[in-house]
Amino acid sequence: MAKVNEAAAMEIDDPNSNISDQISPKFSINVLQLLKSAQMQHGLRHGDYTRYRRYCTARLRRLYKSLKFTHGRGKYTRKAISESTVTEVRFLHVVLYMAERAWSHAMEKRQLPDGPNARQRIYLIGRLRKAVKWADLFSHLCSVKGDSRTSLEAEAYASYMKGNLLFEQDRNWDTALRNFKSARSVYEELGKYGDVENQVLCRERVEELEPSIRYCLHKIGGSNLQASELLQIGEMEGPASDLFKSKLEAAMAEARSQQAASLTEFHWLGNRFPITNAKTRVAILKAQELEKDLHGPLADSLSAEKRLVTFDKVFTAYHEARSCIRSDLASAGSAENVKDDLNGLDKAVSAVLGQRTIERNQLLVSIAKSKLTRRRDDKNEKVTKPEELVRLYDLLLQNTADLSDLVSSGRDRKPEEVTFAEECELKSLAFRAERCFYLARSYSLAGKRSEAYALYCRARSLAENALWKFQAHSKTDQLSIFNRVRLPHYFW
Repeated sequence: MAKVNEAAAMEIDDPNSNISDQISPKFSINVLQLLKSAQMQHGLRHGDYTRYRRYCTARLRRLYKSLKFTHGRGKYTRKAISESTVTEVRFLHVVLYMAERAWSHAMEKRQLPDGPNARQRIYLIGRLRKAVKWADLFSHLCSVKGDSRTSLEAEAYASYMKGNLLFEQDRNWDTALRNFKSARSVYEELGKYGDVENQVLCRERVEELEPSIRYCLHKIGGSNLQASELLQIGEMEGPASDLFKSKLEAAMAEARSQQAASLTEFHWLGNRFPITNAKTRVAILKAQELEKDLHGPLADSLSAEKRLVTFDKVFTAYHEARSCIRSDLASAGSAENVKDDLNGLDKAVSAVLGQRTIERNQLLVSIAKSKLTRRRDDKNEKVTKPEELVRLYDLLLQNTADLSDLVSSGRDRKPEEVTFAEECELKSLAFRAERCFYLARSYSLAGKRSEAYALYCRARSLAENALWKFQAHSKTDQLSIFNRVRLPHYFW
């Protein structure tokens, strides 16, 4: 018994006996993986910041309740989270989601249809400041309570938030650059270790930060980036690049406004229509810039999905131009000369819009044809049915008829307009032949052999007629806008 008491006394006297009890455990959070999973599952896969903000609010409510860290009833008094408060890892989650909620609220305001006005922008910057405040607290707490990796990730997260705030404020570009580079260097190091999923996430975050870093260099003057190069790096996807995209769009809009001063006329089929409205000029200039991507030297390198997105942007720009033209017509009063110019401009823009609609539908046809010949047992992608191609050719026939009617309207038609209408007729012949061919194919697959045979014969007759007329026009070198179109090989 005496020996036991002596041993106990020795333990009490030993200063190193309870060191393991005095050292608090270090918490571990894979910050990037946690946030990426939450963002992709709750709205940011589709850029829905409102949904993600609501998720953060709901997540915070659950954390407060499970931690019994509610703020009481009656007068609201927020409980502060300090080093002594953090007794388990969920307290760190609370601080992290507070930062995420403030950041997503700011991004939600940034995505308003017409952009944030002056009052909303003040609120937006206030929410970003709040996000920086919570991110700094998170970094500090993790440096004390977290392990080395968690502390490093939290520091990168805080640097990223500070860079976002300065980026939005349009000032201190060198400080913003330092913060973005600091975050990038951390993720580059973390991407060398851990499992494969973590390495992929770190590389993705490095790629998302790259546009913001290059834009900061551009604003400082340390880079000779052109507008086209900025647009290329603005095509990157991810929440980290959304703020950059909004800033880039604002910069491009300002550049277009300055460049639009030189756009005084719209040329179409030998006609020149004056453009007096500044908003109309900007909208037309934006559409023409986008059309360079569709018809320029790099057009073939664009994927079908990107081409479709570009077509949608072109349509939006031309519709905006037409809306401005219609407003000018409504306010023109009795000035006949002004009305004639505006009507001519509206007709020209509508015709170009019709041409782009035909080109887009032809792209849809080529995509559908590429899926037509695939194996039926491929479950990963939908196989095109002939009926879908028939429907697309119906749309093309309607588009061509509308465009032909639009160009043919008017009393005094120039030779260019007459030639354009003839080309529309030729185009319609080719569409009718292909529509008939796929209708025959549909009947053949349904087991209706006699009807299919009759339709195949009709398709061949239409194709021969279209081919003969195409060849007659090509000899006179009159085919200008549709000369890239050829009948399919099965008609030759």
